[in-house]
Amino acid sequence: MRVLVVEDAADVAEAVAAALGRAGYACDIAGDLAAARDHVGVQGYDVVVLDINLPDGDGRDFLRSLRRGGNRVPVLMLTARIEVSARVDALDDGADDYLVKPFDLRELEARVRALTRREAGRVEARLRLGAIDYDPSAQVVRVGGKPLPLTRREMALLSLLMGHPGHILSKERLFDGLFSFADSEVGVNAVELYIARLRKKLAGSGAVIETHRGLGYRIAEGG
Repeated sequence: MRVLVVEDAADVAEAVAAALGRAGYACDIAGDLAAARDHVGVQGYDVVVLDINLPDGDGRDFLRSLRRGGNRVPVLMLTARIEVSARVDALDDGADDYLVKPFDLRELEARVRALTRREAGRVEARLRLGAIDYDPSAQVVRVGGKPLPLTRREMALLSLLMGHPGHILSKERLFDGLFSFADSEVGVNAVELYIARLRKKLAGSGAVIETHRGLGYRIAEGG
């Protein structure tokens, strides 16, 4: 999953990106609206975390431009304004949720998870396949009831695959969900390395990661 954090306070943006990164999200940071427009012009996102007050304008203008252009990416607004009217305006402009500053990073993580689940049309809190039991909210994977240790990116890869049951995900789609623009030295073929690592760890789980040559990868029962 890939998140764009639009926030001009560098310490806040970095804290949010670090917290979401630990939760398995690849995060890009834009410090103003111009940078945000550049990012969404070349990259698709699963969630946008958007501050209202930015150096070159109002985040709500950016939100309205997204919606006018048909971009339905879930948007979590950040605001230092506590009055109800400000929050209602943001929701009316097309925001999916909002947080009032200062906020707890754990709550922000939970709200981002809820938005990604909602966008995928999933209401279940856990994902299961074969002997795999994945709890996204706790970031815990069990196979046959026993915890399976995974790295952050292995967890993110499993989340992407299990979150799209029956679907073949291209290498490019998986790459976008695992790496941010900050990982510019990493090539798309790095996905193959993480696929191989995850396959090894899932051996005997009753699930297999299929390779569909020229198309991508799919997780299914078997093996």
